[in-house]
Amino acid sequence: MRASKTFFQTYKETPTEAEIKSHQLMLKAGLIKQQASGIYAYMPLGFKVLKKIEQVIREEMNNAGAQELLMPGLVAQEVYLGRLEKFGDDMFKLKDRKGNDYCLTPTHEELFTLTVKDVVKSYKQLPFTLYQFQTKYRDERRPRFGLQRSREFIMKDAYSFDIDESGLEDSYIAMYNAYVRAFRRLGLDFVSVSADSGSMGGAGSEEFMVKSEVGEDNIVFCEHCGYSANEEKAMTMIEVVKPEKLKELEKVSTPNVKTIEEVSKFLGIDSKKLVKTLIYIADKKPVAVLIRGDHEVQDVKLINALNAVEVRLASSEEVEQYVNCGTG
Repeated sequence: MRASKTFFQTYKETPTEAEIKSHQLMLKAGLIKQQASGIYAYMPLGFKVLKKIEQVIREEMNNAGAQELLMPGLVAQEVYLGRLEKFGDDMFKLKDRKGNDYCLTPTHEELFTLTVKDVVKSYKQLPFTLYQFQTKYRDERRPRFGLQRSREFIMKDAYSFDIDESGLEDSYIAMYNAYVRAFRRLGLDFVSVSADSGSMGGAGSEEFMVKSEVGEDNIVFCEHCGYSANEEKAMTMIEVVKPEKLKELEKVSTPNVKTIEEVSKFLGIDSKKLVKTLIYIADKKPVAVLIRGDHEVQDVKLINALNAVEVRLASSEEVEQYVNCGTG
């Protein structure tokens, strides 16, 4: 097609709503167009790029023996009955004209499983892997970074159905290798790390991370042993310390000294020898979290420890209400 006939428009000015370079370039080049907060249209040139990426992934999935299908994006809420609380406000919910509860699909594990349950009648039909390219919907609290954190996005999701744990391991390795090949073909600088399964559940989880200065996740890795993990999953090594002789209990005045750093400096004590107490609200209930002075609370680990849906730091007013003293 001639360029003069191509439907696109470029822009000289940097869009004010775009925070990161990739988002700015895609908008300026006319690849995408924002329709609402976290919702984008793929313009013809951007759509061509999207389809080329899809094709690379499709070829690798097919080469791994997976079969493509397409599930609906509008599903009865009862399908997600076991996880409705986990999704919380992230799920778009609606009613049809008869008052039945529906939702826009945030993920498709349940629907794939129910479909296979209706079709498969014997273990002899196993194993197999199904996959799709389908739109997912999640009501992100603060959509940003363009396509990296949006409320409507296209996901390639795949699900294997196996006879036993050994078969599951074979399917997992096949998918892992398919992703590695696809990412290499796309020229991505990536690393595989252990990750938290979140509301999806499961005994194990790995994420492929592309290193970026504007990413929303932190990863830790060891160049010597090869260990790598998402910060949400990473295990902290317990430091071996020499036991100290207990001193007499003493009450010390600390005027205008509120933070751990200030207390540590004021008392002349290493912050790792102090314990700080943080008041959190977990599913609308107050929780006191005690942690070593030089450590930080990781929200996902706290959610898992409390088996909660959502946690947040308490406000100054809430701390006053529940603890009967001010912060610090």
